[in-house]
Amino acid sequence: MTRTEPARPGALLVVGDVVTDVVAVHPEPLAPATDTAARIRTLPGGAGANAACWAARTGAAEVRLLARVGTESAPWHERALLDAGVRPRLVIDREEPTGTVVALVGKDAERTFLTDSGAALRLCPADWKPSLLDGVAHLHLSGYLFFADSSRELALVALRAARLRGVPVSVDPASAGFLAELGPQRFLDAVAGADVLLPNEDEARLLAGLPEPAGVARAAAQLSRRIPLVVVTRGAAGALVAERGRITAEVTAEPAEAVDSTGAGDAFTGGFLAARLAGADPAEAARAGCRAAALAVTRLGGRP
Repeated sequence: MTRTEPARPGALLVVGDVVTDVVAVHPEPLAPATDTAARIRTLPGGAGANAACWAARTGAAEVRLLARVGTESAPWHERALLDAGVRPRLVIDREEPTGTVVALVGKDAERTFLTDSGAALRLCPADWKPSLLDGVAHLHLSGYLFFADSSRELALVALRAARLRGVPVSVDPASAGFLAELGPQRFLDAVAGADVLLPNEDEARLLAGLPEPAGVARAAAQLSRRIPLVVVTRGAAGALVAERGRITAEVTAEPAEAVDSTGAGDAFTGGFLAARLAGADPAEAARAGCRAAALAVTRLGGRP
């Protein structure tokens, strides 16, 4: 969507991951070889699913989700999505369990992830049907899809199908660690044709091929020469908006008392996409994303 485009009637389709999050909040540093007291909860999660739930929470009229889960937790995940206002299409995997992420959250509310992708990245082109785009105004692809062969093929099929229908596409790169393993250029080649890229600072620098001290504004501007709209999330520093080679907005973060930063980026994505579908310009949508992210960090887990 361009800056001046009006609201687009239709659904948001998210293609991504549903996982089970085990969130462990430990106020004290981890003590090797012994116990560390923690508050531990098992919650529904996944970058794609979280973004879909936040989009529904922040005003998107209809949100759909395509994802793959194991048989052991499919009913639980389906109910959680429905309760959040998302219409799920969950492919049941008979061989692998639902993906699991262990999130270790320290005193500063920052998190470290241990990830077992399980069924999540076993989405494949056979799981795609052209009818999934019927009535869809925007397609969002979770970047995690691009880190395994079968799910990457599915993402490419979905992206091409959306382009043929004139449906705008956004991508969240998802993980600097996985990006480095896949290769930044390979990722950028795969997402060619997308309209919106939503990286965080580390992902933006990595994709732009810039060293750590390089300014994130430079990375955002550089990436927006390849993908028309790039919005870089910066945590407590807010977000940068870059369009066609230049920075067009710098948005401040909303104040919040952080408890757990898990899912803050997904909340930003959901809030941003809901606002864009409602006709907001990129800067306004980024502010909506920051409001959602501020709310997300005040609660445990990645969902509203």
